[in-house]
Amino acid sequence: MTESMDKTAGVMGGMGPDATVDFMAKVIALTDSGRDQDHVHMIVDHDPTVPNRQAAIRGENSDVADRLAAMARRLQDAGADFLVMVCNTAHVFVDAIREATSIPFISIIDESVREIEILCPSAQKVGLMATDGCIDTGIYQQAVAASGRQALVPDGDEMTRLMDLIHAVKAGDKSAKITQGMESVANRLVEKGADVLIAGCTEIPIVFEGRNFPVPVVASTNVLAQRTVELAKGVRPLTSQES
Repeated sequence: MTESMDKTAGVMGGMGPDATVDFMAKVIALTDSGRDQDHVHMIVDHDPTVPNRQAAIRGENSDVADRLAAMARRLQDAGADFLVMVCNTAHVFVDAIREATSIPFISIIDESVREIEILCPSAQKVGLMATDGCIDTGIYQQAVAASGRQALVPDGDEMTRLMDLIHAVKAGDKSAKITQGMESVANRLVEKGADVLIAGCTEIPIVFEGRNFPVPVVASTNVLAQRTVELAKGVRPLTSQES
């Protein structure tokens, strides 16, 4: 009997719950399978009790980095070969995760920015739809700048509106009204000059993936799900240099 060369994905989840389930469903849908055994082995730590990442960024609590590091260690100890985290904003604390583990961590932010090279390599202005905490830290803008492009972000009123929409999705509202609101924020970024958008919060693709939108939309959850399948199935080699 030939031993499988598949890799096990450690999924850091629960931030939020619907986004984690959405990610797992996309991994399943993207897997070329004809039987149960063809699917990706995922070890999932679904912990919705991780404190609010926005509050942690504002300095209102200091527990998030330690909680994420502990989650990552649990997944490594359980047998994961690599880690993914289904929350863009939590990547602000990625250093604590990398310091706590010895297996590769795949960054949803880096992979989403790299996807632009595949989807629309000529794009120069990238509209970012992400949480205010994520945008305030500049982690997405830095990745976009490193790719040789300019990042555009929602202005004050639009940022407030986007956060209200994200909170609505977290509360379970996936109605057409929320989708239309997301599209409105996206359209404002296009009006500013964006020729590609990144849906850089895992709640956003639940209601807005950018199908039939005037410019390409990189849905971060979709990208992470695709990379997870590629790495787990050996389509893309897993190395210690993975970011």
